[in-house]
Amino acid sequence: MQAGETAGSTAVALEDATVGFRLADGRVYTAVETARLRVEHGEFVAIVGPTGCGKSTLLNVAAGLLKPVSGTVRIFDAPLAGLNRQAGYLFQADALFPWKTAIDNVAIGLEILGAPRGQALERAQGWLASVGLGAFGNRYPHMLSGGQRKRVGLADEPFGPLDAQTRQIMGNLLLELWNADRKAVLFVTHDLEEAIALADRVVIMSAGPSARIIGDWRVPLARPRDSSEIRMEKDFHALHREIWSVLKDEVMKGYAQSSQAAEGSG
Repeated sequence: MQAGETAGSTAVALEDATVGFRLADGRVYTAVETARLRVEHGEFVAIVGPTGCGKSTLLNVAAGLLKPVSGTVRIFDAPLAGLNRQAGYLFQADALFPWKTAIDNVAIGLEILGAPRGQALERAQGWLASVGLGAFGNRYPHMLSGGQRKRVGLADEPFGPLDAQTRQIMGNLLLELWNADRKAVLFVTHDLEEAIALADRVVIMSAGPSARIIGDWRVPLARPRDSSEIRMEKDFHALHREIWSVLKDEVMKGYAQSSQAAEGSG
């Protein structure tokens, strides 16, 4: 548990957070409007929504990479000013330093936080072992397969570019890592099945612009879980139908907006 964390505290709290971007012509594009979201300590929350709805924008707000134009952001009950230094941010694409070995790529985050190098390397080796790469610590990224690089990123990335089977394997690895110390997780995905299989709660967003959080479901599935086997359960399918009945309209709106934008630029 890091400084500022307490078992009863809220890890992330967004209160009426609105995020806008100034366009080249001077207009303001409102990406997300009055978002309210709480993630408790130890809770795994997945955000799902149409392409371009602001899922990653909310993630960037919680990480302190974007400042909302209005509303508040609190991390473990304290106002967020600048970067959220209690958060780890996992990228969708490979984000390894090519000049560093696998173990150094994992250890660097700990070293930046002030951990002695020996301690950082020891913990990094443990994390690599937990994702099946204990013997690959001294290899550079170009010496690893694509799947192995993904696992290095996970020990230190969500799995958008991976095939379905590899995504499920990576999902189980993520659950094992999370279950070991139960940090709060805010996970962004386009895949509703993946969200239900992994999360404690599934939050959905409307199509943008001015996207809003329009639903929040608790996942009534026991832990520990296997992210592939859990998809066969009756409760999984019932929850998927319930959420999709709301999400489907927003996905269609998102597709329609994308098509109109493409036609307008053609």
